[in-house]
Amino acid sequence: MVSRQSRSLPVPEGFEGQRIDQVVSRMLGLSRTAVADLIADGDVSLDGSAVSTKSARVMSGAWLDVLLPPPPEDLTRAKPEPVEGLDVIHSDDDIVVVDKPVGVAAHPSVGWEGPTVTGGLKAAGHRLSVYGPDEREGIVHRLDVGTSGVMVVAKSERAYSALKRAFKYREVSKRYRAVAQGHLDPLSGTVDAPIGRHPRHDWRFAVMQDGKRSVTHYDTVEVFPGATLLDVGLETGRTHQIRVHFSGLGHPLLGDPLYGSDPVMAEKYGLIRQWLHAYQLSFLHPGRNKEVTFTSEYPDDLGRALKMLRGD
Repeated sequence: MVSRQSRSLPVPEGFEGQRIDQVVSRMLGLSRTAVADLIADGDVSLDGSAVSTKSARVMSGAWLDVLLPPPPEDLTRAKPEPVEGLDVIHSDDDIVVVDKPVGVAAHPSVGWEGPTVTGGLKAAGHRLSVYGPDEREGIVHRLDVGTSGVMVVAKSERAYSALKRAFKYREVSKRYRAVAQGHLDPLSGTVDAPIGRHPRHDWRFAVMQDGKRSVTHYDTVEVFPGATLLDVGLETGRTHQIRVHFSGLGHPLLGDPLYGSDPVMAEKYGLIRQWLHAYQLSFLHPGRNKEVTFTSEYPDDLGRALKMLRGD
């Protein structure tokens, strides 16, 4: 059995009056879900007394004791496992570009036991960059498990470094197509609203005043009864950014009940996930020093829903 470590430290003044789960999460780098589990198990104490509720407020200077959770399983390398529907669009010595299907994660993570892009590529014989975190071999950006589309993975160290920098400094053009419920006014625009973790649900994000700056540009492509096909460009790359921003506008993505879409409407068009697809990616090739663009067609489920919306 792996022994568990404990941490003992005072609560800094800057955390005065905050919830205990938020404080432990920020001080020790744990998710709030993990902290809630520790509190429920009696593994978090303030001044020698076990904390009984995650909403308890802390006083600066109080002594915090936390019995840390067991270390996660070893995720240092993705297992080479074939991934159905993971198509390679392009491959060379520096990069491999894939068309990621829905239901596939970019890389291994705690709690995810499904297929991954890295595992699928390794099963297909691709050597990925080992520069960076071990579990994220070659990963320079990600698409959510529930989002399909084009994605680039680094194979060489120079590609990893160059692409990480390009994404960080917003030198990569990422284009998405999305179907939002209702009709947007104006037809084209920019959403500049900070995004942070939802205050009550760890697995959701929301427009938050103290969140990170998040900018989404959109243009209307096609209008249907009760829905709109949008072309979307990201200036920033926050988790669930497109879904959060359009939900905040009162136009959640079709098929996205987590962010307020109509489940009846989703069922009507045969959707079991949000209508969102990363269809184009443009960047400076790290080995050839020239601009390259890769595209991805709509997958079958999104294409069928689009035909139904058009009345075809």
